[in-house]
Amino acid sequence: MQENTDLYHRIFVKDTPLIDVRAPAEYERGAFPNAENLPIMDDRQREEVGICYKKHGKQDAIRKGHELLHGDIRENRIAAWVKFASRNPDGALYCFRGGLRSQIARQWMHEAGMDFPLVSGGYKALRGFLLDELEHSVNQCRLTLVGGKTGSGKTILVNRLENGIDLEAAAYHRGSSFGRHARPQNTQINFENIVSIDFLKLQQRHRRSIVLEDEARTIGKAAIPKSLFEKMRQSGIVVIEEPYEARLERLVKEYVEDMYREFSGMHPERGGFDEFSAYLLDSLERIRKRLGPARYPGIRDAMQQALDLHAKSGSVRKHYDWLRSVLDNYYDPMYEDQLRQRKEFIRFRGNFEACHAYLGSAS
Repeated sequence: MQENTDLYHRIFVKDTPLIDVRAPAEYERGAFPNAENLPIMDDRQREEVGICYKKHGKQDAIRKGHELLHGDIRENRIAAWVKFASRNPDGALYCFRGGLRSQIARQWMHEAGMDFPLVSGGYKALRGFLLDELEHSVNQCRLTLVGGKTGSGKTILVNRLENGIDLEAAAYHRGSSFGRHARPQNTQINFENIVSIDFLKLQQRHRRSIVLEDEARTIGKAAIPKSLFEKMRQSGIVVIEEPYEARLERLVKEYVEDMYREFSGMHPERGGFDEFSAYLLDSLERIRKRLGPARYPGIRDAMQQALDLHAKSGSVRKHYDWLRSVLDNYYDPMYEDQLRQRKEFIRFRGNFEACHAYLGSAS
């Protein structure tokens, strides 16, 4: 057991390249950042084999699998695995439990002249290891949170620190009403896997003091694991106090310029402006109740005017108008209220550079 634990630890700390031979649907529900999905069966084939197993048992299911994976299909699978193994000789492969699928893949690779190791216990064991390690890391470390009003540069500061973990990057969501990206955010399982690996790597470097951004329980749709969130709520906070205009400039860059670039990259054939506009309007709709019936229509009109000018001339100057209203009437009052409730946890206040210096000396 200890031998397996040491192996799993090395796999994640060293970012060992992995072949995940599970079906695409399994991979999409949850995987590891260092794994590439090169399935032995596609979703339809896996379903057929599963039905056969339930009706007729294991041996018939194995025969069914071999019937489905023959000729060019089999050769293409093997070629993909061998190509990966040639590029990543230090890698390994796994299926769900380290059973039949990975054993067959390994045997076919061996017959093609390529020996490649299996991960004992497969995905299930690796996932269990990460969950256990996250609990252990949370219990062993000391946390400090970076707080501050929206646009203060909290995430930027966390990423400048050697002992910082970016929870928003793990979730692939910025944690606010306007926080989603052009591509879907990470699944809950992937979020947990990435966070656990981040903690594991800092523990490997003997970092016991870890800095996180002050977050709500959920970052988009990703929920921070209960034990970690409970510890965060009892941890000291360093509050960045940045000028209003500097925060506004950051938000224009993040919510407008960067997001337009993301959507344009995803839809180069039509520019992505319609998708970008929908992102802003949908995000504003989410906070409609908080803005109230008196304010919301005017802010939405200001946003639409900004989008019209942006589409016509490329100018982002009118985006400042609706963003000011959102800061004044939503983000700033909300954060001030949240911070008042946790004022006993505040350890330091200062501008971005002062907070950076404070956290750097405390690590």
